[in-house]
Amino acid sequence: MEDSIFTKIIKREIKSEIIFENEKIMAIKDINPQAPIHFLIFPKEQIETINELTSDNSELISQIILTATELARKYNVAEKGYRLVMNCNDDGGQTVPHIHCHLIAGKRLKWEF
Repeated sequence: MEDSIFTKIIKREIKSEIIFENEKIMAIKDINPQAPIHFLIFPKEQIETINELTSDNSELISQIILTATELARKYNVAEKGYRLVMNCNDDGGQTVPHIHCHLIAGKRLKWEF
């Protein structure tokens, strides 16, 4: 499997604005934000799609969601509201072959397709 852009960011081969990191998870600011707050939260282990997840990954997914809620509080958007999105494969809008969660906030969000 070829390294994803997120794996290259984890390895510090590509620069990015890292806002959170621990031994299993990293969060960065999206380079093409769709709202004033738009972060990407992903595991350091490269898993290409959410279809590949098993019950063995449940703690990892939990950490991603909990990291998102911590970031929402840290950036003062938890009370007003935010959106978490995970895309899967081409028709689902996934553009990077590495699972990730979008935290989008900072304005009133619409549901558009």
